[in-house]
This record gives sequence, structure tokens and C-alpha cells, in this order.
Amino acid sequence: MKTIKFFTLLTLFITFISCDKEDDTPSLVAVESKAITNLKAEQTSDYTTNPPTISGDYIKFSFETGAATTTDNWDIAFRGSTILVNGGEATAEDQPERTGNAAVYITSGTLASVEEVTTALLKTDSSVDGLAITTGSGNGWYNYDQSTHIITPIAGKVLVVKTNNGKYAKLEILSYYKDADTSSDSQHYTFNYIYQPNEGVTTF
Repeated sequence: MKTIKFFTLLTLFITFISCDKEDDTPSLVAVESKAITNLKAEQTSDYTTNPPTISGDYIKFSFETGAATTTDNWDIAFRGSTILVNGGEATAEDQPERTGNAAVYITSGTLASVEEVTTALLKTDSSVDGLAITTGSGNGWYNYDQSTHIITPIAGKVLVVKTNNGKYAKLEILSYYKDADTSSDSQHYTFNYIYQPNEGVTTF
């Protein structure tokens, strides 16, 4: 009888400890998926100077809020076809100060097929090595057609971002034109992204 009581108490104790451990395990928040349409990031170019003078505000964007921001808690910033990341150093005087620990790389695939961050590939902007997202046709996220002057996102390119506070996101740029119409205004970004809100989790 004592043996039965002992094993009964032991079973209850193990069950209690197991439940207690489960209660202590933090639950993960679901990844967030969002579409951004016509994010305006205009620049002006004066070709009467040598070199040409490029001006305009960089539009800073936060994956955490899913919107443009004027604060220092930005992850990437857009102006014309240039994309900055909030990590590293400015490469020009008119760029916003880098106050975060963000980094980025471009990989091949689809938004669905990129399931994990390869942290070894992450790069920050650098006054020595240049921008992490390289500018110029065929170098980064877009191609430029010299005959039509149309900028087209390179199919199968996904930007993987470490955010300014050390979380992760991935995005696919769909269009550089307002309402995705190449006969309309340029410098309007439409993109889909997925944000991983759980700290330290590198999978999507």
C-alpha cells in the first residue's frame, strides 16, 4: 500500500514539475506578413553640376510598426533607387545617422522559400566598402533599361534584414512605380515583407 502511495505521489510531483516548466516557457509571437503600397521616396537630380547633385529626404521605414518613421528606430531607408540600412556608417553627408544595429543581404529565392537567416551574410553600410545594398543596374535589387529608362526589380531577389533592434525581416520589392504602372510616377515602392518579432529567432 505504501508503495502505491509513493508512486502516486511521485507521478503527481513529476506532472507538477512538467507543467511548471511548460508554464515558464515563453510563447512565440506569430510572424507578421504585410504589403506596403506606393511608399513615396522621391529624389531630385541636378545634372548641371559635376558630379550631379542628388537631393531629397530619405524615407525611413520600421518593420516593427509597418510604416515610415521619423524616429531613430528605423530599419531601412529609401530615396530614389537607393536603400540604406540602419547599421554601420553613412556613405554621404546627407544620409541619416546610423543609430541601430541593422544589417542586410540579398539572396535568391522567393519570399516563401527563404526560411532562415544566414547571419554570416549580413552586411552594414560602410564608408569604406559602400552601401550594403549595392546601387546600379544589376548590382543589387533592380535592373535599369537604358532605352526605356524603366527600373525593374530583379525577379527572385529577396532582401533579408536584421532590424535595428536585432530581430529579422525579409522583403521582396514588387514595383518602383505608383500603382505598379511603369507609365506612372517612379520612386514609389511596393513590396511585401515578413517580420519575425521574436528576439533571437532566425527562422520565418
